[in-house]
Amino acid sequence: MSKEIKFNYEEELAILHTELVHLQEWVKKQGLKVVIVFEGRDASGKGGTIKRFTEPLNPRVCKVVALGVPTEREKTQWYFQRYAQYLPAAGEIVLFDRSWYNRAGVEKVMGFCSDDEYNEFLRSCPEFERMLVRSGTIVLKYWFSVSDDEQEKRFKNRIGNPLKRWKFSPMDLESRARWLEYSKAKDNMFAHTDTKQVPWFVVNADNKKKARLNCISHVLSMIPYEKMDVNPIELPDLPDYKAYVRPPKDYQTFVPDKY
Repeated sequence: MSKEIKFNYEEELAILHTELVHLQEWVKKQGLKVVIVFEGRDASGKGGTIKRFTEPLNPRVCKVVALGVPTEREKTQWYFQRYAQYLPAAGEIVLFDRSWYNRAGVEKVMGFCSDDEYNEFLRSCPEFERMLVRSGTIVLKYWFSVSDDEQEKRFKNRIGNPLKRWKFSPMDLESRARWLEYSKAKDNMFAHTDTKQVPWFVVNADNKKKARLNCISHVLSMIPYEKMDVNPIELPDLPDYKAYVRPPKDYQTFVPDKY
């Protein structure tokens, strides 16, 4: 029987955050291009993991892409065109909070795409990702797996919590009602897109904190990097400001000190 490993979540997260900063600086110095795809069922913990991933990083280097419903114009484009414009340049990390895999999941299950469009996606997606790899882009794909019991508990928590109520949408109800269809779509997606060049990595997400730590740790293990030396920084002395006369405070409107 396996023994449960005890850990301090905040301490482990702080260690990983330090390593993420080293990774960020290495990506900048080496001009790497990194794409990380986060997929999974609704309420599987993708968003929370992305927040913890980006928390210590420079938003000019590490960017999150979470696209809404495509416009009428975007619906007429080559399917991958909508996502390609957000791919990273040298020295950037892009995290996709859901991605081109919408076509293999929600669009397939909800009937938002035709069978021909769906089948074409399954054929072209592996080649699209191989093209990214051949262009020098590091592509990592994570599927957050959550049990139906745990998802139900999280849905109920969202419904009953006014601070989380915005996370719950009519589409969540549909996804819950079509659990089996989503399972079949996910299995078929894996069968076609879990390739040697760009494999899927499954995150056991029933425990949110463990899922966050495990995912971040895995990303760090998949991108070889070196810890960057930190050059000392000395603050310059303030210039002589005796000749400066500040305008009276009543010339400005201050926020009231309510706290």
